[in-house]
This record gives sequence, structure tokens and C-alpha cells, in this order.
Amino acid sequence: MKQLLTFVKKEFYHVFRDRKTLLMLFGLPIMQITLFGFALTNEIKNARIVVIDNAKDVASHRLIDKIEASRYFEIVKTATHRDLENTFKEGKIKLAVIFPENFNHDLLHLNKAQIQVIADASDINTATTLTNYLSAIVLDYQRTSSQTGIPMSIVPEIRMLYNPELKGEHTFIPGIMAMIMLLVCVMMTSISIVRERELGTMEILLVSPFKPLMVIMAKFIPYLLISLFNVTSILLLSVYALHLPVQGSLLLLYAESLLFIITALSIGLLISINAQSQQTAMFGSLMATMLPTLLLSGFMFPIENMPMVLQVISNIVPSKWFFIIVKSIMIKGEGFSAIWKETLILAGMTAFFLFVSLKKFKIRLA
Repeated sequence: MKQLLTFVKKEFYHVFRDRKTLLMLFGLPIMQITLFGFALTNEIKNARIVVIDNAKDVASHRLIDKIEASRYFEIVKTATHRDLENTFKEGKIKLAVIFPENFNHDLLHLNKAQIQVIADASDINTATTLTNYLSAIVLDYQRTSSQTGIPMSIVPEIRMLYNPELKGEHTFIPGIMAMIMLLVCVMMTSISIVRERELGTMEILLVSPFKPLMVIMAKFIPYLLISLFNVTSILLLSVYALHLPVQGSLLLLYAESLLFIITALSIGLLISINAQSQQTAMFGSLMATMLPTLLLSGFMFPIENMPMVLQVISNIVPSKWFFIIVKSIMIKGEGFSAIWKETLILAGMTAFFLFVSLKKFKIRLA
């Protein structure tokens, strides 16, 4: 029994001395509970909307106050029809509510009035959820605010921008593009240098006239070409099989995809330089790409609904910015003026990862 306790004690020493093991045992469960607990929810709170109140009467003010009091909506400003389309294209709002001029008059004399609801349906899940929330608020208002014995009826006229048929392809194709390219580029690049070290061919590369930059470029080019082929195949399937045309510039979409591919290759290269084995590189690439893309890119779950800490962390996920870029070009038909900020962020990430990779690339094995 004493020998058993001695070996158990020794094993505990091994566990607590290894920081990676401690991270796996204690850090990973806490991180997963935090991410899945806060990110995996379809409920949307504090969605940014605008209100165009053409009536400016008692009934419209009461309904606006009820909408604003809800935890689901945040009225950011009142807009006009002239700048409404640009506000939607810039992605600043998710919903717009428009009151007609005779809103209160129609309620009092006709017992029926209409309001127009315009939603950004490039993300159909968010658009459907928000319109359902608004319809419930309007229904509750007309039940509680009727001052006569005749029931009043307010009919929301709902219009879905960019995706009137509410096709799921408009949401999952940009997300799938980001995920496929990130997985392929990061995973394949991450094991490339590790494989060379394990096979012993890295010594040959290091004693050759090639500079480290040339070695890195040689690792980049094959996967870059393969990824561009994947982009082409995805777009062809989207247009001809799923009937989702590219509304914006195809050349701009390819240029942005090329930038994102280089970003992903840079991440894979950095993982490869620091990993000690192909298994470690594979695991690191999956952790760096799969979970962040699924949870923190806005592909499956709205980022606005997450705690502020996770919203800040999502800013370092490259797929978040590429997801916004692809939706803006493919679905909304935007040009470079609408996505220059996201492009600049991806370019900055690429420069950072390449700089760190070159600095950490060892020209000697020992």
C-alpha cells in the first residue's frame, strides 16, 4: 500500500510540473464551459435598430417607448429614408421600423394601422428572430393600449433586405468559405515544417543556398494555389448549384480571399515553427481554427449577444473579419469602400504573423 501511495504521489508531481497538462486538465474545461455557456444561444439582445417616425403622435411615441424598453432592441438613432439603405449596407443596424404619417388616426378611426419593418436578412436567423421579437411587442402593445371596446389591430409589414426568400445559403456559404480555407491552410501548413524536421530533410534545406524566406515561400505557394482552387469551386457551386449569385465584384472577392488565405497560411506557419510533432501541430491548428470560427466569427451565433469579454476576444479571430467581407461582397454587393477596415485588420494580422514566424524560424536545428 505504501508503494502504491508513493507511485500515486510521484504521478501527481508529474502532472503538476507539466504546465501543458495543467492547462488541459483545468483550463480547457473552464474555457469550454465559458464559451459554450455564453456563446451557444440563439437569443438576441440589444440589437441595434433605427426608427423612422413619420407620425410623431401619441400612439407612435408609446410604441417606440415600448420597443426601446425591451431588452432585445437598442434604438441607435432616428433615420430618414434617404440614408436608411446606406446604414444597412454599412452593417450598423439589423432592423428598421417605419411609422406612417396617419398612424394614430388610423388606430382611432379605422381600428387598424400598419408599420413597416425592414430587416437585414443576410443573416436569416437574426432577421427572423428580431422580426418575431418585434411582432410580439406590437401584439402586446395593441392588447394593453386599446382605449375602446373595439379591438385595435397593428399589422407589421415585414420586408427582408438582401435575402427576401430567406435562403440559408446566404448565411452558411460565407461561413463555410472561411472555415474551409482556414482549416486547409492552417492545418496543412502547420505540419509542413514539423514533418521536415521529423523526416530529417530540414537539415538539407538549411544547408542549401535557400534563405529562410525562400523556404517559407516554398511552403506557402502550393497551399495558396490549392486554396484558390477551393475558392473557385465553392463559388461555382454557389452560383450554379445553389443559385446564389455574387452581387459585388468577383475580382474584389478573389483579392480578399487571397489576403485571407495568406493570413491563414501565416498562422499555420507560426504553429508549425513552435510545434514539436505533427500531432501537436494538428491539435494546435484545430484549436486555433475550428472552435473560434464556429463560436466567435458570427457564423453560427451572433457576436452582439455575447459578453463584452468574448466580443473583444472575437476581434482577434481572422474568420470573423473575412465572414463580414464575404457577406458584404456576395450578398450586399458592396465595394472596397465598405470593407476597407476589415481588409486593413486582416492585412495587419498577416504582417504580424509573418514577422513573428520569420523571427522564430531557426536556421539551426540545435
